[in-house]
Amino acid sequence: MDTAVAEIVIVGGGTAGWLAACLIAARANPTAAAPLRVTLIESPDVPTIGVGEGTWPTMRRTLERIGLSEVDFLLACDASFKQGSRFDGWRTGAAGDSYLHPFTAPVTGEPRDVAAAWRDGAFADAVCSQAAVCALDLAPRQRAMPDYAGALNYAYHLDAGKLAAMLARHATARLGVRHVRDHVVAVDRTDDGDIAAVRTRANGAIAGDLFLDCTGHAALLIGGEYGVPFVDRSDVLFNDRALAVQVPVAPDAPIASQTNATAHPSGWIWDIGLPTRRGVGCVYASAFASDDDAAATLEAYLRRTAPGSAIDRSAFRHLTFRSGHRERFWERNCLAIGLSAGFLEPLEASAIVLIELSLDALLDNFPATRDVMPIHARRFNDLFRYRWDRIVEFLKLHYVLSQRDEPYWRAHRDAASIPPRLTELLALWRHQPPSHADLPMQDEVFPAASYQYVLYGMGFPAPRDFAIRSTGRDAATAAMRQVGQRARTLASTLPTNRAYLDALHLSESAAE
Repeated sequence: MDTAVAEIVIVGGGTAGWLAACLIAARANPTAAAPLRVTLIESPDVPTIGVGEGTWPTMRRTLERIGLSEVDFLLACDASFKQGSRFDGWRTGAAGDSYLHPFTAPVTGEPRDVAAAWRDGAFADAVCSQAAVCALDLAPRQRAMPDYAGALNYAYHLDAGKLAAMLARHATARLGVRHVRDHVVAVDRTDDGDIAAVRTRANGAIAGDLFLDCTGHAALLIGGEYGVPFVDRSDVLFNDRALAVQVPVAPDAPIASQTNATAHPSGWIWDIGLPTRRGVGCVYASAFASDDDAAATLEAYLRRTAPGSAIDRSAFRHLTFRSGHRERFWERNCLAIGLSAGFLEPLEASAIVLIELSLDALLDNFPATRDVMPIHARRFNDLFRYRWDRIVEFLKLHYVLSQRDEPYWRAHRDAASIPPRLTELLALWRHQPPSHADLPMQDEVFPAASYQYVLYGMGFPAPRDFAIRSTGRDAATAAMRQVGQRARTLASTLPTNRAYLDALHLSESAAE
């Protein structure tokens, strides 16, 4: 079947569907022999699930490729800057138990030289200046900088519903995406098993060459039509429930520079600061806590961190999920993107970045014709099974090093629940720090530096006595001496998040 792949049909909207529509349309070559045409079908009957409020630095590149200005994005999505994640209470639960996983890499040097040069204090404080910037609630950039440039690496916190709406407007008004508001009622298949078309209630059959399943947990095409099995990872990641709530903030309240993740006896609480509110959620495992237990935990956290706020448990949004992913993500001419491909608990905000990475992999190796699609599908499936496995291991790392003594945390340390590869790596890392040798892919989801921040933040002993001599320790030590000076320079030149975003909104109001 040497048929050109030209008609792209996206089933489902939300973050996954509209990011797919925008990226494909923006990167399509209009002068190609068979120019791509993008149709997005969005059911008016199915409410959109907001996928996360936290992103990775990859979002800056994504927005730039789509053709959106950073100012427009920040204003439209009630967004703020994210420079990493802070983990409170994960190691022991005692006062002062806190560490940061920043987005900026440690000082330049071989990992073992950096580990040997680090002597005292928090690892993130010693090896990069971003920790000091986050502690002061500072923005990572000045307004005079070009879009998507910063003094430090950064991502965003955002309103996921507003992001999807902004992307929908941009896709249809600027990028030529056809938007069909209709409900898919059936799927037409070719004799050899491909999807020929999806049938809609009001618009009839909509044909395509490649179909993207962005239907969320329903997985209408990849699961419902093709029956690709779901791989349950809850034997490793126990959390399966969350209670979420939005907390208004005062107009002059500081805006945190990082996602705050606070451990509790049966899970953890996320806290994400936006200009007008905080998004707060209690993640927990139903095997270790009841819904009422979780509600009490969330209420206690809100009373401590938002004193004076009205707290109504009936406003808590109950979410259930199962950590896992499809056995295959690309089946024949159907590719699952977003929640239809899988979902892992929201620790480290992997949901949106997996959408971005999936679309990058599709577009960087786009199937020109139907006959080569199986090759692309096999490569994609191999790559993303690797990536999902690595994410599962990295998330588990946050739990297995804890010294907390509640049943939930003890269960996470049970050897039977730890992936074998992670067990091997932990044995190696007692003698050598995480490095490229452990994570050899060119584009690892989490690089070795991320593992270092979590390992040493959780109190894992950093190896310093190496059998093989290194000549880079002095250079690493010298580079660490510069971290404090750079932190002081940034503290004196960068605005707070609140000042930056307030000035942005004021200038927009003045221009109207």
